[in-house]
Amino acid sequence: MNSNEAPIIEVIDLVHQFGERTVLNDISFNVHRGETLVIMGGSGCGKSTLLRHMIGSMKPTSGSVKIFGEEIATMKEREIGRVRQRFGMLFQSGALLASLTVGENVALPLFQHTDKSADEIEAIVKQKLEMVGLTGFEDLKPAEISGGMKKRVGLARALALDPELLFSDEPTSGLDPIMTAVVDQLTLKLARGSHMTAVVVSHDMTSAFRIATRMIMLGHGSIVAQGTPEEIRTSTNPEVHQFINGEADGPIPLNLSQDKHEDHQCVKPRPFALARYRFHHKTS
Repeated sequence: MNSNEAPIIEVIDLVHQFGERTVLNDISFNVHRGETLVIMGGSGCGKSTLLRHMIGSMKPTSGSVKIFGEEIATMKEREIGRVRQRFGMLFQSGALLASLTVGENVALPLFQHTDKSADEIEAIVKQKLEMVGLTGFEDLKPAEISGGMKKRVGLARALALDPELLFSDEPTSGLDPIMTAVVDQLTLKLARGSHMTAVVVSHDMTSAFRIATRMIMLGHGSIVAQGTPEEIRTSTNPEVHQFINGEADGPIPLNLSQDKHEDHQCVKPRPFALARYRFHHKTS
């Protein structure tokens, strides 16, 4: 990492509001080439909303988000699509298409964004699946593999275009400890060997401290702390201490209400009195 180079990601004074509630409040940070930035924090703290801004699927109320030096907050969808070809995205669920085979899922971005022949794409698919420990799984359907395997297929697809930047949403959830270590080692190998930049949202503290070169903790829509893993580990901030040590007692509340959750501020109430009608209507 060269701090004199222009950052791969620049987030400047980012604010996002749902109605009158501020979910992200004046968020600013940079991510430089070769860094692995882990974003962490309690449920509903704004991690997912921040990630959506960085991949261009959500527009800020105010502030700026630049990827590869280009402002994506004001881009139209077609322009964002061009930028997205330079980064990969691993979704929390894997987000595989059930009607396609494992191999076809991995091949999808190659068919969409390249002119490679079918033979070339097949070779790349096999290579990417081998990278994530799924050699020979090309012809299976997503329904025929486990949840952890689906996550690994999603990672293979995210790497199909050899991206400069990888976004990962809970990449190790649903994986056993051995495969978690394998995915972490792959992330480290890509970051160190290929100088790929990674932004990872994670609740897995063992994984986070294993892969991160820098960490950000969100709380109440703001950055509570940021620094190297060692700086976060030795932080005297009580919220940081509670979160990274998984302690029940501390300043982070255990009880959430809908109006405080980042994804649910605009949900309209549905009376339970109508639930019986809705159930019978759907099943009749």
